[in-house]
Amino acid sequence: MTPGVILLAATPIGDAGDAPPRLRRALAEADVVAAEDTRRLRALAARIGVRVTGRVLSFHEHNEGERAGDLVAVARDGGRVLVVSDAGMPSVSDPGYRLVRTATDAGVPVSVLPGPSAVLTALAISGLATDRFCFEGFVPRKGGDRARALTALASEPRTMVFFESPHRLAATLTDMAAAFGPDRPAAVCRELTKTYEEVRRGGLAALADWAAERVRGEITLVVAGATPVAASVEDHVDRVVALADGGARLKDAAATVAAETGLGRRELYQAALERRTT
Repeated sequence: MTPGVILLAATPIGDAGDAPPRLRRALAEADVVAAEDTRRLRALAARIGVRVTGRVLSFHEHNEGERAGDLVAVARDGGRVLVVSDAGMPSVSDPGYRLVRTATDAGVPVSVLPGPSAVLTALAISGLATDRFCFEGFVPRKGGDRARALTALASEPRTMVFFESPHRLAATLTDMAAAFGPDRPAAVCRELTKTYEEVRRGGLAALADWAAERVRGEITLVVAGATPVAASVEDHVDRVVALADGGARLKDAAATVAAETGLGRRELYQAALERRTT
């Protein structure tokens, strides 16, 4: 029997009118619909005027491991399996990753029905650089773990996109201000594409003060990357000297550090030579 397919489908992040025609067709034709929340899936189908005739199964982070094999078996036998999360694209901070791995390991086709994305929507509207960015999902819930995770990202040069719950937003922004600096530009994107959509832009400390007044709704947070610090000869001459003291020729040590930092080999050599003779 020819294998069927597992189709990951993006769903509206707020406005049901963003549902594309392919999603309507896929919902109507699927043999099995694996939904993060079956009630929300049926409500969405009703709003966009689709009758779901296939079997609807719950598919969330707590049962993805055990469901994955069953869904792959349906597709292997020729069935059409549609996977949807509550909003946006499955597997992006939502169930789907384990299923894709199981399906690909079994040789079962996996495809994607693209559509709304909170990550890209927030990035586009943030007013921050979009040429290079990274998605960091949810930061750790516990304060100490969160602070350590943010400290590790302090020098990240790309624009960063996070998800956060409204009741932890103020604490997260406060920790970001401590780790990234109070004036690091950021944008809090709330209720995107919904009636009360709001985007607040400003420095992290100012946004943390604003968020202290109870914020509601779905939150996507966009934070500017760190400004690159230009390397200087003075900052790296000690490494040249250390390499030379370890047995390398001074010229070779200067060339090594020049390759690592982009600084001039001659300038590093001269600075190291002066350092060793003083």
